[in-house]
Amino acid sequence: MRSEIVPPEIGAPVHEFAQLFSSTPRGARLARLMGAQQLATWGWPYDDDVSRTGTLLIAVLAANAATHGRVPGRSFRLRLRTGPGLLLPATLRIEVSDAHDEFGPMRPELPVGEAESGRGLLLVEALASRWGVVPRPPSGKTVWADLVLDRGRRNGASAPSVPPEAPFV
Repeated sequence: MRSEIVPPEIGAPVHEFAQLFSSTPRGARLARLMGAQQLATWGWPYDDDVSRTGTLLIAVLAANAATHGRVPGRSFRLRLRTGPGLLLPATLRIEVSDAHDEFGPMRPELPVGEAESGRGLLLVEALASRWGVVPRPPSGKTVWADLVLDRGRRNGASAPSVPPEAPFV
């Protein structure tokens, strides 16, 4: 299992994007679209592996926030950061924060039978280098996922590389 309780911080992000969205299916869709646009702005076009994987992670985490983390009248926040890429692996950090205090299971499980939902965190587990959930004071939580980026392959076919053994701080 690659999930963690406390996310290692990206000390000096190279790029950062944050936006609030309504906790609705429309808000989740807008988060996915704006996240994909932001990745394209940073140099990962829509057909790039980093963009496709990052957009899928954004979609899953945003849909979970809008569905399971919804508190009436409260929004969820999408935050994207890249960094540092010097001695440590270059990383895309995706964070989605919602106002709901409850944490789901840290280890995703297969849904029972023909269930139409319940596979999102399995995708996160499979695609992210590491992921986890932390409390967000004064209420709520942040679910985060890291995607390790290949060095030196920014505008072309880049793919997530093997995750590092130790988390960075």
